[in-house]
Amino acid sequence: MHPASRAAIAVFLLSIGGLAHAVKVSSVEIRGLDEELEDNVRTALSLGGAIGSDVTARRLGYMLRAAGDETREALEPFGYYSPRIVVERERDGARRVVLDTAAPPEDEAESVATVAREVRAGDGAGADSRGPVAVVITVEPGEPVRVRRADIAILGEGHDDRYLEEELDAFLPREGSIFHHPTYESSKTRISRRLAERGYFDADFSARRVEVTRADHAADIELVWTSGARYDMGATRFLQQPRAVVRNDLLERLMYWNEGDYYHQGRLDRLRTSLARLDYFSRIDIQPRIEEAVDGAVPVDVVLTPAKRDVYTAGLSYGTDSGPGVRLGLERRYVNDRGHKALAQLDYARKRKTLTLQYRIPAFLWLDGWYTASLQAADEQTDYIDTRRVEFVASRSGQYNRNLNLVAAVHALRERWAYEYEDDNDPGTPALYRYATFTYPSLRASYVDLDDPLFPRSGYSGHLLLRGGAEGLGSEASFAQVHARGHWYLGFGDLDRLILRGEFGQTSTSALVDMPPSLRFYAGGDGSVRGYEWREVGPRVVDADDDSFALGARHVFTASAEYEHYFRGSWGVAAFVDAGSAYDSSPDIRTGVGIGLRWRSPVGPLRLDIARGLDDPDSPFTLHLNIGADL
Repeated sequence: MHPASRAAIAVFLLSIGGLAHAVKVSSVEIRGLDEELEDNVRTALSLGGAIGSDVTARRLGYMLRAAGDETREALEPFGYYSPRIVVERERDGARRVVLDTAAPPEDEAESVATVAREVRAGDGAGADSRGPVAVVITVEPGEPVRVRRADIAILGEGHDDRYLEEELDAFLPREGSIFHHPTYESSKTRISRRLAERGYFDADFSARRVEVTRADHAADIELVWTSGARYDMGATRFLQQPRAVVRNDLLERLMYWNEGDYYHQGRLDRLRTSLARLDYFSRIDIQPRIEEAVDGAVPVDVVLTPAKRDVYTAGLSYGTDSGPGVRLGLERRYVNDRGHKALAQLDYARKRKTLTLQYRIPAFLWLDGWYTASLQAADEQTDYIDTRRVEFVASRSGQYNRNLNLVAAVHALRERWAYEYEDDNDPGTPALYRYATFTYPSLRASYVDLDDPLFPRSGYSGHLLLRGGAEGLGSEASFAQVHARGHWYLGFGDLDRLILRGEFGQTSTSALVDMPPSLRFYAGGDGSVRGYEWREVGPRVVDADDDSFALGARHVFTASAEYEHYFRGSWGVAAFVDAGSAYDSSPDIRTGVGIGLRWRSPVGPLRLDIARGLDDPDSPFTLHLNIGADL
């Protein structure tokens, strides 16, 4: 700063030093910057904490003067080192320039002296009658500093590591780009972290320099790491505390590396994920003991705290078709030290009852997964159908990779059903029951690639089911089915997201009438076409009371688009349109629209929707309530 400016500032501060009257700061306006730059400047300003408060004239003078340096320093991380900054104070309609970084030193000194006189006069007798002070900061960022030269390298064994080469190629900012400090620091940290992840624990900087030449608006970067030798995987030690609940040799099957293989943090991350999927442990702590490395081999300690053996669940339920009910469950996380699991669940409602028994055995010989045997019995007696079903399923699941899960299964189904509309209301006439037995294989694939499984803002998920049976081979009719569902999430800014959903199902059979209700497709209700009741959209029959009921269909098609906006917090609103149909030959597309309320709860979004179908002028409004991410 010019000596004349320093002298003027000293005169200004001394001249108002004894004033005791308070001045109120009403607002601080920043002009000329985009949102990101403005937010950073506003955070850096001392004036920000004075808004709405009474401050002494001396304190106000200091903050006005400091605003120039604070603004300049807040812009430097974004590559703007030579901005023009004009600070003005406005009171009772009169505006005065306090600082103009482009003004000659003598003009700047005179401006400061003028402000000093005004503050002295304004804060004398009758100061309390004067209005608050508004501050306006106008910024011209000027020409940004760009990267003129970037020498980024890794010396040592890591020089030939192709994954590290990719990280170097992705380093930002590149030559010719604006020197953005946060991007530079992020790239530097990412490469240092990547070196450690790949086992270069002795890596360190041999050169780390950034030189900014303001006159040339240029920055020269020199970053050089010396990687040192790459470490290997040492012995892996499993320790279950305070007691062992499963055999360690079972857990060792989750390790897909051998002792002596090169070290990579990704191996430990995958082990952690596999252990978490087992659900045996409440706490998983995996620590590489770098300080205990011998001959370049790093031992790994896996300390596991067993979870509670039994999990009890209970809850209430209500459905418009099923009535009030209760849900009870018991899960045994580990039946024995071989890691077997058992599960029993009862969903008991007035018109719908389901009992599920399941037994699972770990299956690690090919992929992380389970051998599962399950038995389910269901009894449903609603206003339109009387059905009972018993199904046995033997399956093998496997986690093919981080995103894809596969399940191959064999089903044995026995189902009995009768439609109420066929009842002649004669107690002496037995119900017209139909029976079906089907034994068939199925293959299910689930793909999930989302940035956040609880509240995704980017990514997609999909589910594909293939199943089919042959007449004479355990099934009463030949059939083949494909059923696919998908979700696509697109985030906009920090507060909005678009959710696209689609569903397609097709059945190939010459005996649809022999297909039991559980093997048919339906549409309508939550996760389908909102604005219509559960299973309302599709082939229906009408009884003697003119009530219509779903029969299930050969095919299904649904689609949905939903836009959500969240406020500054956990609450948001949504608008959506759903369309689709379940059909046998040609679709009769139904459309529903609605609005909803959203809450980002700790266990996923809670969704409360009100919707209405557009295809019937007398269509009633429907209410839908869901919690958790719909994947």
